[in-house]
Amino acid sequence: MDSLVAGMEGTTVYLDDLMICGRTVEEHNNRVVAVFAKLDEYGFRIKPEKCHFLMPKIDFLGFQIDSEGRRPDPAKVQAILDMPPPKNVTETRAFLGMVQFYGSFVPALHAHRRPLDALTKKDVKFEWSAACQKAFEAVKRMLNSDLLLTHYDPKLPIIVAADASQYGIGGVISHRWPNGTEKAIFHFSRALTATQQRYSQIEKEGLALVTAVTKFHRYLHGRRFTLRTDHKPLLTIFGGSKGVPIYTANRLQRWATILLNYDFEISYVKTKDFGQADALSRLINQKARQAEEDEVIIAQIEVQASPELASQCNQLPVTAAMIRNHSKTDPLIQKAMACAERGVWPKDLEKEPAFQQFSRRREQLSIVEDCLMMAHRVVVPQRLRQRVLVSLHKAHPGIVRMKSLARSLVFWPGIDKDIEQVVRSCDNCAAAAKNPIKNVLYSWPKPAAPWTRVHADFAGPVDGVYYLVVVDAYSKWPEVMATKSITSTATIKLFEKIWAIRESGDAGDEQWNTIRRAIVPVILRGERDQPRLRTTLSSAIKWPS
Repeated sequence: MDSLVAGMEGTTVYLDDLMICGRTVEEHNNRVVAVFAKLDEYGFRIKPEKCHFLMPKIDFLGFQIDSEGRRPDPAKVQAILDMPPPKNVTETRAFLGMVQFYGSFVPALHAHRRPLDALTKKDVKFEWSAACQKAFEAVKRMLNSDLLLTHYDPKLPIIVAADASQYGIGGVISHRWPNGTEKAIFHFSRALTATQQRYSQIEKEGLALVTAVTKFHRYLHGRRFTLRTDHKPLLTIFGGSKGVPIYTANRLQRWATILLNYDFEISYVKTKDFGQADALSRLINQKARQAEEDEVIIAQIEVQASPELASQCNQLPVTAAMIRNHSKTDPLIQKAMACAERGVWPKDLEKEPAFQQFSRRREQLSIVEDCLMMAHRVVVPQRLRQRVLVSLHKAHPGIVRMKSLARSLVFWPGIDKDIEQVVRSCDNCAAAAKNPIKNVLYSWPKPAAPWTRVHADFAGPVDGVYYLVVVDAYSKWPEVMATKSITSTATIKLFEKIWAIRESGDAGDEQWNTIRRAIVPVILRGERDQPRLRTTLSSAIKWPS
C-alpha cells in the first residue's frame, strides 16, 4: 500500500488504513477521487461502511487530528489516567511505554519520569516510594492537560531551538506562522549521561543543537531552517562562513562537521527570551541517565575522543593515566575543569595570571577521560612538565622549533617561557651557538680568455616577455635573448642559439650593438621594481653611450 499511494499528496497509509486530507472540500474530493482511481487500477475493493468522508477531525493511530494539528487520543489518555500504581517492574514498564508514545507532546517528560525509570534498572529492588507516586501522578496530570502539536508544513519557515543545563538538554521544532506566532511541531528532552555531564558548558550547548538537528532530521534535511541558541560563541563555531575555527575543541569540530549536512542559519537569543528549550533542559534532575538508541550518530562521533588523547600521549614520556592522576592533585587544572564543566568563570579567579590563560581559551577546553584538553593539546599537570620539556628538547631544537613541536602536543600556562628557559640553559645548544659553522668566502678566479665562463639570469617579464641575459666574465660582453618561456628546454635552445652565433662570427659588432641598444633600455625599464637585479646588471656590464 505504501508504494501504491507514494507521491499522492495529502494521503497517509498504515497497513490497510488510508487517511486522505485536504485544505478545502474541493481539494479533499479531488484527492479522494485520485486515490479511488489508483485502487481501482490495481484491483482493490473498499467497503463503504468502513469509509468516513468530510470528517472535521479523526482518531488515527492514537492521535486526534484536525485542521489545527494533532493531540493525544482522549480515549487512550483516559486509559492511562485510569491505570492504578504499578506493583512490579513489568507493570512499570508497561505504563512508561504508554506514556512515552506521547512523549513528543510533553516537555521535559524524562525529568518527570526519572524515579519510575530507576525502578526498571537491572539489580534494583522494586520499592514504590513517595517519589515514585509523585512522579506517577505528575505524568498523568501532564497528559491530562491541553496538548497540541501543529501540523508540519514544508512551506512554512522552520525553527529549531535547543538548550542545555548542567544535567540535561532539550529542544523544540516549530513553525513560524504568517502572523508572527510560533507553534511547536515536536518536543524532546533528556538527561545527560555521566560522561556528558562532565562536558564544558559550550560542549553541552553544542550537544543540544546537534542532537536536536539529528533527531528532527526528516523534517530538516534538504530544507532551509533557523537554528537558535542562547550560547553566543556557538555562532562562530557552527555558523561561521569561514569554516570551523582551527583552535576549536575537537568534539565541537566533529559536531560542526555533522551540521555541514544541513542548510541553516544560526541565531542568538538571550536566555531570558529563550522559553521552551531552556525550560526543557533545566527541568531535568541531577541523576545521570543511560544512553538511548536515538543517540547512535552522536555516539559514533564521540568514540573518537579517547583515541585522540591516546595518540597525543603516545608521543610524550607520560601516559594518559599519569596525566589523569596528577591532574586530580593540580589545583589550577582542577579549577579550570570545574569552571569548564559548569560554564561559569568567576571574575576573582580570572585575576590570576595563570588562570587567565585558561579563561581566554575557555571555548577550546574539553574534558576527556578526566584529562583536560585544549583543542587537540593535552594540558600537562605541574609535576609532569619538566619530564615533557626534557623529551621535547631531546634533539636540541631551537626556541622556535621547540615551541612549534610543543604546540602540536601539549599546553600549560607559561609554556613558552619554560621552553625559552630550557633552550637558553642547555650547554650543548649554547656551545653550538658560539661556534657556528664557518664558510670560506672567496672570489671567482679571473678567466684566462673570453667566453670561458659566463653568468646568466632571466629578467622580466616585460609585457609578457622574459629576457635571458648572458654576460661573459672576461670581457663583460652581454648577450640578451627574448623568450616567452623560461623552461629548461627553452633555456637550452637559447644558449645553443647564442653559442651558434658566437661560433659562426656572422654577426658583426655593429649588428650586435644595434640589437643591444634596442633591447637593453626595455630590460632596464621593466626592472625598475627589481633594484637588486638592475644593480647587478649595471655593475657587471659597462654600457657604452
